[in-house]
Amino acid sequence: MVRFPLLALALVAPGALLAQAAPVQSVTRATIVSNADAEFGRVDANKDGQMSRGEIETSQRAAISQRVNARNKALFAQLDSDKNGQISPAEFAKASPAPEPDAAAVLRIDTNKDGQVSLAEHRSATIDTFTKIDANKDGMITAAEVKAASEK
Repeated sequence: MVRFPLLALALVAPGALLAQAAPVQSVTRATIVSNADAEFGRVDANKDGQMSRGEIETSQRAAISQRVNARNKALFAQLDSDKNGQISPAEFAKASPAPEPDAAAVLRIDTNKDGQVSLAEHRSATIDTFTKIDANKDGMITAAEVKAASEK
């Protein structure tokens, strides 16, 4: 299944979407909308139909934590050049600090400026991004269109 994380779509910036889309040959608008709706449902923890700043930041923290853990394992292997397993977790954590979450980027799609992102706002931003990338307007995003959009 093709997944585009909330941040990539919500930023309404083809460059952010492209980092995730590169291995995809083509994807339909319906798939993008379905995946965006699923991502919205995952972030909307209290299921009130709105993504609050707290829910967005919680989701971002979880995603950041997963990326940092994977990066830390790879970095540990690099730092442990003699492969003796003697680099402590504290030393390793200093070498790879986690970035802070930034809900402001996602909240840019909050068109009514109520401090929350509704499903309609999220879907609209997703469709706008898809439409911008789908250069030939055939309802599919190809690798070539993704590449072209990233170069703009």
